[in-house]
Order: sequence, then structure tokens, then C-alpha cells
Amino acid sequence: MTAPDIPTGTAAAQPRPSVLLGQAPVVAVVAIGGAIGACARYAASLAWPAQTGGFPWTTFWVNVVGCAVIGVFMVVVTEIRTAHHLVRPFFGTGVLGGFTTFSTYAVDIQKLVDHGHPGTGLAYLAATLFAALAAVTLAATATRRVLKRRRR
Repeated sequence: MTAPDIPTGTAAAQPRPSVLLGQAPVVAVVAIGGAIGACARYAASLAWPAQTGGFPWTTFWVNVVGCAVIGVFMVVVTEIRTAHHLVRPFFGTGVLGGFTTFSTYAVDIQKLVDHGHPGTGLAYLAATLFAALAAVTLAATATRRVLKRRRR
């Protein structure tokens, strides 16, 4: 059974105000968390600026550390504690989403290629993907093991 076609722009096709208002707290905490995470990432880039044509270590470590924190956080809030319904959007999506910076990662790769360092760009591309995935996996696994031992 398919839904009847509702012309775009009709009252029936528009979201109900109550649905939109129900999402306002989630949108607000994601925005606030994202601003906090982005400011932390920017502060790191000011503290440890990348050299033109060099490996962008700051962005690399921000992404790796952020992914590790995501691994710990998700285990804690999904397997250990029942958190307030706004904690995951605030910290997971907002703070950590704003802190980790895969858009800057893509720009860094493009800059490396444009400045005649395609090998460094390719190494950065591969190293970041591998390290970020390894960080989230190892952090989640380690968190589960630590918490399992503490329960005994």
C-alpha cells in the first residue's frame, strides 16, 4: 500500500508545528555542543599550526582523539548508564562532531595535493582513516573490558 500523493506546498505536506517544537531542544543542544567542539578544535589549530606542505598533525590527532572519546562515550551512554535524552545529541553529535573535523581533513588533503605533495596527502588520507577507526574500536573495546572488570 502506498501513501497518497500530496502536492508539495499543501498544508498536509508541511510538518506540524508541534513536531518542529519537539525537536527544538535537540537542535539547540547540538548547536551549542557543536560551537564548543569547534572552538576546542580551533584552539588546537592555533596552539599547533600545520606547516605548509607538511603533515597536518593537529587535525590528525584531533580526529583520532575525538574518535577515541566517541568510542568511550557511546559505550558508557548506550551500555552502562541511561543518560538524559539530550546528552547524546549534545556531546556525541554536537561537541565531538564539532571537535572532529573530517571536512578540514578533506581540505588538508586538497591543499597538500595543490602544493605539490600528493604523497603526503595520500599518506594523510590513509593514516587518518585507519587511525580514527582503530581509535574508536580500541577505545570502545577497552571501555567494555574495564567496565566488565569493575563489575566483578
